[in-house]
Amino acid sequence: MRRSVPGHYNCRMGSDSATNLTNQFLIAMPGMADDNFAGSVVYLCEHTERGALGLVINKPSDIKLGRLFEKVDLPLDREELAEQPVYIGGPVQTERGFVLHERGEDDAADIDADGATYTSSLRIPGGMAMTTSKDVLEALANGAGPKRVLVTLGYAGWSAGQLEDEIARNGWITVDAKPEVIFETPTEQRYDKALSLLGIDPRMLSSEAGHA
Repeated sequence: MRRSVPGHYNCRMGSDSATNLTNQFLIAMPGMADDNFAGSVVYLCEHTERGALGLVINKPSDIKLGRLFEKVDLPLDREELAEQPVYIGGPVQTERGFVLHERGEDDAADIDADGATYTSSLRIPGGMAMTTSKDVLEALANGAGPKRVLVTLGYAGWSAGQLEDEIARNGWITVDAKPEVIFETPTEQRYDKALSLLGIDPRMLSSEAGHA
């Protein structure tokens, strides 16, 4: 599996592809050869004919969110967030932070439920957004910002046709994403929970390909 895309991924890649997997989970099948993705659940933020970008949601790092905020000189008084792990979002740009969060009802990418605006934010169908600008962290530090967040360092990227090829070779199984898996399910249960959306017991998995 190739693990990189061009150094700066363009989050606004254009029109939808015929098989758009945006706002779906990629669930790694048994036998995944790449250790970066073995046992992973990836939330796909964007998928078009030009490639795909996703965040691994079940691989916590040793860094807590409170510590990350300290490193960027920001306080974080929301105790429920401070103890959350920062996740290893993927092998690309691992020094860069990505914030996956719910967005406001007005359907704008850069406006959250409290009306805050962010400089660099990608609207994702299904009520989610992915923000890379520091202002979302500043909003959280000030007691505002999104109610529920998942923060990663790095992302997973695929070039044109690469993800489709991996799915065709039974590397991944896909299913429509559910926010409760990301924000409410304990990390160690997210793989099984994602599979349950397909009615699959992990013990049933084989090399068979499948889609929701």
